Amino acid sequence: MSSNLKPQPLPRGRHKIPPHLVRASQRERLLQAMLANVAERGYEATTVPLVVASARVSRNAFYELFADKIDCFLALCDELAGEMLDQLLGLAGADDWRAALRSGMRLYLRWWQDHPEFSRTYLVELPAAGPRAIAQRDRQYARFREMFEALGGWARAQEPELAPLAPVVPRLLVVATTELVAEEVRAGRTQRLTALEDELVAVFETLLSSK
Repeated sequence: MSSNLKPQPLPRGRHKIPPHLVRASQRERLLQAMLANVAERGYEATTVPLVVASARVSRNAFYELFADKIDCFLALCDELAGEMLDQLLGLAGADDWRAALRSGMRLYLRWWQDHPEFSRTYLVELPAAGPRAIAQRDRQYARFREMFEALGGWARAQEPELAPLAPVVPRLLVVATTELVAEEVRAGRTQRLTALEDELVAVFETLLSSK
């Protein structure tokens, strides 16, 4: 799923589309509708009737795919956050850890900037969805910490003179960077996120390469 796509409803009446494709189309439209509604109204004001009306999918179809509103919301967050992380992990083939850091930071900031609806939904509205949503975010944070731990190991393989990476560094990088980006989104500066690249790269390099 891409938050920039607007899935089209299936044709009305009888058709020969296989059931699995019908369900895939319904799921895509429901996730897109959840995204649009939460970004516009906030999580608490978004209801299942609003989502199914926006998606032009029946209420019965919604409950065949998702247990409840939060189940749909978490599926949306998992899918899009996973999409971004997969793109970042694709940078592991770079020759130099510093170049990979620069490319990754550019991709990360550009991704949020290019997905303003999801930026507000994930970075601002997710806590309103309660403990299950916070637990989901923590699982994504753990994947990012592993990525920074690997980057720190890569740095030390290329620069053996570096001191061992302090365990707190990956945690600090994940939480601080996420909150900084969230602050920009809350302030209405989503379209200026890429302007943070140089400063953030400098901070990351300093923390990841301490001697």
